[in-house]
Amino acid sequence: MCSATFPPPEGMCSFWRTKLGSIDDHQSTAELPPFVDVAIIGAGYSAAAILTHILATTSPEDRPSILVLEARQLCSGATGRNGGHLKPDSYNAISAYASEYGMEAAAEVASFEVANVKAVTEYIQQNKVDCDFVLTRAVDVQLSTVHQCRIKEGYDKLIAAGLEPTKNTFSVEGKDAEMMSGVKGAKGCFTYTAGHLWPYKLIHHMFSEAISQGINLQTNTPVLSVSETQDANGQWTLSTSRGEVRARKVVFATNAYTGSLLPEYKSKIIPYRAVCSRIKTPGPHPFLNNTYALRFSDWNFDYLIPRLDGSIIVGGARDAYIRSVDSWYGNVDDTQVIDEARSYFDGYMQRHFHGWEDSGAYVDDIWTGIMGYSSDRLPRVGPIPGRPGMFIMGGFTGHGMPQIYLCGQAMAKFLLNDASFKETSLPRLFEETQARLEDPRDRVLELYASVLNPSKL
Repeated sequence: MCSATFPPPEGMCSFWRTKLGSIDDHQSTAELPPFVDVAIIGAGYSAAAILTHILATTSPEDRPSILVLEARQLCSGATGRNGGHLKPDSYNAISAYASEYGMEAAAEVASFEVANVKAVTEYIQQNKVDCDFVLTRAVDVQLSTVHQCRIKEGYDKLIAAGLEPTKNTFSVEGKDAEMMSGVKGAKGCFTYTAGHLWPYKLIHHMFSEAISQGINLQTNTPVLSVSETQDANGQWTLSTSRGEVRARKVVFATNAYTGSLLPEYKSKIIPYRAVCSRIKTPGPHPFLNNTYALRFSDWNFDYLIPRLDGSIIVGGARDAYIRSVDSWYGNVDDTQVIDEARSYFDGYMQRHFHGWEDSGAYVDDIWTGIMGYSSDRLPRVGPIPGRPGMFIMGGFTGHGMPQIYLCGQAMAKFLLNDASFKETSLPRLFEETQARLEDPRDRVLELYASVLNPSKL
């Protein structure tokens, strides 16, 4: 059903890309180098994280030559179009992982995400990154009693097992949940440490530092194909719109577009078109101090952050478009908003938040972006089976912000030290394997089975 393809030349503008930096269309050299040690395809968060950790652990004298190839502009993909959250999961997907893969494997993911938030916070503070970063609390609200009971049951099991990240997540139920969250009809909520930021500005800062240290960035240079085999010197050939480049190692930081270059990923990292918006008010409005998730069911949820300028970023709207499968599944058209979701956020704050009824809140901007959903809903990080010298870092399934930074640290170890997976800090569930590539299940569509195929239930 999925037919992965390349991104269109120009996506519609998101709020995050309304204030572009000086390297948005950067090309370090007029011509592409004929050969590099490492080629990274994609100039988003994954590439930025990899470069940051390589620069931190090497000197100019012992650093490999690195080329970053980007089809469009810097950070023009999912990270430049997301909801602005930096939000670890300590109980929701973690509970599902515990049920399927065991408590130890689930605990690795939970601890890894908390460590990511801490590491990103430290990076921003130590480097004085101007990206509107705020460390606050997340409030995840359940609006269905059945859904609240199911999530609370999983949370209780994690608490009983002693998971440290879950211990720092607090549960509030009943009327107290509505009072604490300010969300109308709340049946329960969970609260924990999380952050929010201007993602484009973070990535721009990371790449600016990388360029200043000699990294070659080539935007507006799509990779059109990669050779099926290595040449006699063990090098891969990348064919781009501006000529060919040979590389000893290649990192696919292409997320939703990976299947365009590697056939084995056509059904493994699936483009998923989603919607986000910016809401403003004409005057004063109630103060929001936390980030939010509003969950209506297992599959239907919205996500929200309050901005320092008083505006609200809200994404989601699944209930509006999910039944129109072709509008989102395998769809890479980020030039226009999904029609079915266009009016979803109108009156959103008035509908869901106490005290906002007379705020006059309105949608100031709405945009779309393409996430890369892994077919088993787990990130794919590490060497690509059967392709020596090739690496994957993608399939973050809309949850890359609390995972990518330290995945970049692991990727630096793969590239610099030929490290084994066990020598990295990655959760075991993130490892790319032949078994995962051969797994026929599509858990993306399975998640929505009750909506898409109600007659089969």
